[in-house]
Amino acid sequence: MDLLDSIECVSSSDGLEEEEPALAHLPRHPYPKSGAAAAGNVGGAGGGANGAAAGAIAGSPMMPPATSVHELLECPVCTNSMYPPIHQCQNGHTLCSTCKSRVHNRCPTCRQELGDIRCLALEKVAESLELPCKYYTLGCPEIFPYYSKLKHESQCNFRPYNCPYAGSECSIIGDIPFLVAHLRDDHKVDMHSGCTFNHRYVKSNPREVENATWMLTVFHCFGQYFCLHFEAFQLGNAPVYMAFLRFMGDENEARNYSYSLEVGANGRKMVWEGTPRSIRDSHRKVRDSHDGLIIQRNMALFFSGGDRKELKLRVTGRIWKEQPNPDGGVCIPNLCS
Repeated sequence: MDLLDSIECVSSSDGLEEEEPALAHLPRHPYPKSGAAAAGNVGGAGGGANGAAAGAIAGSPMMPPATSVHELLECPVCTNSMYPPIHQCQNGHTLCSTCKSRVHNRCPTCRQELGDIRCLALEKVAESLELPCKYYTLGCPEIFPYYSKLKHESQCNFRPYNCPYAGSECSIIGDIPFLVAHLRDDHKVDMHSGCTFNHRYVKSNPREVENATWMLTVFHCFGQYFCLHFEAFQLGNAPVYMAFLRFMGDENEARNYSYSLEVGANGRKMVWEGTPRSIRDSHRKVRDSHDGLIIQRNMALFFSGGDRKELKLRVTGRIWKEQPNPDGGVCIPNLCS
């Protein structure tokens, strides 16, 4: 459900932008579902880790594909890697413990009854293996013992990003350039350049507030992409409006940036300053942590002026990059103004 009846957006550049983002020419490269699949181009706006991935893919020989032993450790039902307990039938066919319950205790290969036979030999072989991260085709150079690989892959900096669009359960994953093009072309999200913004949100009936009523705008500045969210939802029994910023990259890079949001009228104003959250954190996680500018409905109507029957909020803000102070060792802001 759309939050807004009308939107006005003025996004002003500050002279620090090198150039307009070439959105029309962004490559569209989704991530493969597994490390064995071919990967697309990675890097650019995604951050340091992804930039390194691009170099690795373009100029370095890649690790060899999975070994035959690794293939033996692939469950024939779900195709995921098997971890103890690994089960087998009397004929030696194996499958993972999760899929054992799905096949109703029948071997999916020979249809013999499975019973409770453990394949201890294969479990022991797995302990001796060292394998590349499944994202090695995307640039991850790490090699891990078999039983440590899974934990690393859940946190690997080269793993795909989920689509940050909050208006639907979008299952698209990819690198940052792919997701930017996906947001623009498939979700029709507004794209703006510059580190300052000025939005006017208007709704004719502010009493119609439902959960997950939202608005998303993408900004390009400092060579990176940021998602500005604005939405209305119920906080307990009270309807509220919330604005917050997410960084299209990893958390460690998000910490290099700060942002401010301001809303006000009639001689009053509210200001929020913070660090953008990475899109590694889901939209719901950020929203439910209240990490942003929150405006109660009564205050929002006060800022709207008039007869308080129509929501008219003007939200302004800026993004800046924190830079180390060579003298004191602390960060000083590189402001866009």
